[in-house]
Amino acid sequence: MHRCLYLARQGAGHVAPNPMVGAVLVHNGIIIGEGYHQEYGKAHAEVNCIASVAGKDVPLIPSSTLYVSLEPCAHFGKTPPCSDLIIHHRIPKVVIGCRDPFPEVNGKGVEKLKKAGVEVVTGVLEHDCIALNKRFFTSVVQKRPYIILKWAQTADGKISGGTGQRLLITGERANRIVHQWRSEEAAILVGTNTALLDDPSLTNRLWSGKNPTRLVLDLSLRLPHHLRLFDRSVKTIVFNSTTNKENGDLIYQKIDASNHMVNEIVKAAHQHRLQSLLVEGGTKLLQSFIDAGLWDEARIITNPSLHAGQGLPAPLLQHAEMTKEENAGTDVVKYFVRTSAQANP
Repeated sequence: MHRCLYLARQGAGHVAPNPMVGAVLVHNGIIIGEGYHQEYGKAHAEVNCIASVAGKDVPLIPSSTLYVSLEPCAHFGKTPPCSDLIIHHRIPKVVIGCRDPFPEVNGKGVEKLKKAGVEVVTGVLEHDCIALNKRFFTSVVQKRPYIILKWAQTADGKISGGTGQRLLITGERANRIVHQWRSEEAAILVGTNTALLDDPSLTNRLWSGKNPTRLVLDLSLRLPHHLRLFDRSVKTIVFNSTTNKENGDLIYQKIDASNHMVNEIVKAAHQHRLQSLLVEGGTKLLQSFIDAGLWDEARIITNPSLHAGQGLPAPLLQHAEMTKEENAGTDVVKYFVRTSAQANP
């Protein structure tokens, strides 16, 4: 199952909104086939695993055990049901990491296999398998994206200079890490002031992989169109309080700003099938997510040698537990998760 998880991770950034899945076929303790879900809409892990078996080992398939990190599907989607494939190849035993919460699958794959006489074992490294697809599970179960808050701050806890001007806080290594984070998430969100003052591209140009969908909160539609956010290089959604319109990759979506604005943003992101959301600021927007309890992780980059004196204070993180601390060049990165002390809406 550890090997399944390793394989599954190779699909990161390519399979959403599907989950990452790895599969390994074992005969008498020896791996004879393995595969993972490589790209959304294409073959699932079980299909790639069985297809990888060498010709000389094909006769061994009916006496092998299949290990898979997530319950095999039992419905026709973009591809045929993997449970049917397993039954077709007469694989006698399947070991599953965790159940798939998707309503079309949840328990149905296991049930179909058992009815066909396949021995099924579930819950192997279950916690790890669920954690691997935390974005998928959050989207399916909680009907919202998995939310990651990110900001950079000075040693004295400021995220911008004294007059609101842009302050370059992080070094080259930390900047590359941030671009890696962007490549791993479905969407990235900033507020009006950040878009106006920083004029960010919100792409992962310093890292390989797909750019996230850009989300910007501009309730009164006051952002000028010469900003990089409107260069149409990446799908961009503008949340506002007046209009709904779509022009190619530039989408304007009306939200009810008077009715728990953060909840409206999260609801809209889920409607766009965005499984994860990286919130990059500024302070007011980040604090709104914190106060609403609508976050799962926070990543704070601190430059310990930079003091701003006067400036905009960083958000106040509450109900948080630090899970890791690491150096990124001259900067320090701290990772947090939200604790159960604050109920999830």
